[in-house]
Amino acid sequence: MSRARTAAALFTVPLLTVALATAVAAPAGAVPRTPKPLTCQGQGVDARAKVRARTETVIDAPLSTVWKLQTKVERWPDWQAHVTSMERLGHGPFRPGTAFRWTTPVPPNPATPATSLDITSTVRQSERGSCIRWTGPAVGEGLHIDGVHVWTFTPVRGGVLVRTEETHTGAQVDANVPYATEVLKQGLEAWLDALETEAESRAGDHRPC
Repeated sequence: MSRARTAAALFTVPLLTVALATAVAAPAGAVPRTPKPLTCQGQGVDARAKVRARTETVIDAPLSTVWKLQTKVERWPDWQAHVTSMERLGHGPFRPGTAFRWTTPVPPNPATPATSLDITSTVRQSERGSCIRWTGPAVGEGLHIDGVHVWTFTPVRGGVLVRTEETHTGAQVDANVPYATEVLKQGLEAWLDALETEAESRAGDHRPC
């Protein structure tokens, strides 16, 4: 069920998932530990990046539905309000080497004006029904970001556990790490909300009353 978050994506990739890293709850007096970074075929986000966010949710829908929504990138604008345009670069199945160009709005912030990011994402690793990792630049007025985005999909009781983690590097985001991290986190949460809402809606259409 959707958590109804309201957020604007700085670089949600969607090239573009808890600020800098998500802390795992620990007993009183214990030192919180940082969860192991997400990976796809052994490759993860940029370990050197200062801006990093991660989030997850369980989606009550079949894995095939969730995977199809996420990998049919040309259809993202149909269910993601923050994806204002999308162009698949090339043809064929979704796999390493698949590239796509898309745009998303960015709100004004202390370092840059409101702008629209032009993002070019390239899939680097992909395992059907299990994980995706893509990278690429996002360019807007006064803003240049290099992003790395990892997604994992795990069947669990009640649906599919979707985890996502992303890092950003660039002079503008590095100049205000807490702010850039929070915007990235909100963007990833908004993406998961949209994916959850659409996947559960489609799954519901095929369930008996």
